[in-house]
Amino acid sequence: MAAPIVQVEHLYKRFGELEVLKGVNLAVAPREVLCLIGRSGSGKSTLLRCINFLEEPDAGTISVAGITVPAGERSGAHKRHLRELRERVGMVFQQFNLFPHKTVLENLIEAPLVVKRQQRESAVALAEALLAQVGLADKRDVYPSTLSGGQQQRVAIARALAMQPQVMLFDEPTSALDPELTGEVLEVMKNLARNGMTMLVVTHEMGFAREVADRVIFMDGGLFVEEGTPEQCLENPRDERTRRFLERVL
Repeated sequence: MAAPIVQVEHLYKRFGELEVLKGVNLAVAPREVLCLIGRSGSGKSTLLRCINFLEEPDAGTISVAGITVPAGERSGAHKRHLRELRERVGMVFQQFNLFPHKTVLENLIEAPLVVKRQQRESAVALAEALLAQVGLADKRDVYPSTLSGGQQQRVAIARALAMQPQVMLFDEPTSALDPELTGEVLEVMKNLARNGMTMLVVTHEMGFAREVADRVIFMDGGLFVEEGTPEQCLENPRDERTRRFLERVL
């Protein structure tokens, strides 16, 4: 069995008095698609944001693709380790967070040029290939405000992929979209999964989880309550909390 590409050990996170993550342990295999489900406030999004240190964990250790960063590290190497870890992780949010004053192409090449110091020619070539991959090759020179929400989210996915990450994190990527636009974004994500991208997805789209996930984890109160295949978790949940949640969303 391959070594995990993502490893989370004894992860704790609190906001003031509220303990949001209570000692979470997680190992994700290369090419695995993991869906995190649960009610709002259960800790799913916080877990994703801790994996790339958008939120600083209070305790625990995160490893991604061979880079290990312990919580609370203050050494001189900490910033370098964080940068190396983040270069291996792409993230797509509920809101698209595109630069409104830059064209679609400029949005995609910004990070490769600035962070990776890539040559402009190769950054543009990769960006054009990624736009074709998400079905938006004809939108390279337009501004985000001219795009639908679904198109903007597909650009956001392409922008994350432009850094050539080894792991993609998706935090409810369709929750800001009208139902008719959700399908086009999920289709891009299905293609990524088929092509072997390691993905951690916080989602309320149970159909997507059932079809694409290798594993589903139900979170409640900052803990993993239930995990298994989509069939186990979604069709035959053992825990009463999982059953109650699924009755509400299915």
